[in-house]
Amino acid sequence: MNTELIALLESHGVKPTANRLMVAKALTETIQPLSLSELERRIQTIDKSNVFRALTLFKEHHLVHAIEGSGDGTRYELCHSHCENHDEDQHPHFYCEVCQKTYCLDHLHIPEAMLPDGFEAHSVNFIIKGVCPHCREK
Repeated sequence: MNTELIALLESHGVKPTANRLMVAKALTETIQPLSLSELERRIQTIDKSNVFRALTLFKEHHLVHAIEGSGDGTRYELCHSHCENHDEDQHPHFYCEVCQKTYCLDHLHIPEAMLPDGFEAHSVNFIIKGVCPHCREK
């Protein structure tokens, strides 16, 4: 298997099993976040429950971003964070209401939210909805 993927999983405290490596590999082969069903179609040798278990573990170890509210359920993308305890790679996403694709806007940063005393944030989900450049041209 790919030594870079093995190192990535291990750096996040995730044991690199064959199923987990296949899920991570599928996520590296796309530039857009994927839904659970899209991952299942790409990896036909693993059933949906095993893909979901891998994604859940990846999320717990800050190895994937779970993007919710993009119109078609949760989507997942590999996180470029270098730490299993903290996600330093949070960025906004754009959901096109025409083609229903979700795009990473990793060149933008999520604005810091000043929470009231007593609140503790664990994750941030920032979705911008509209029409992508490809659909605007049509």
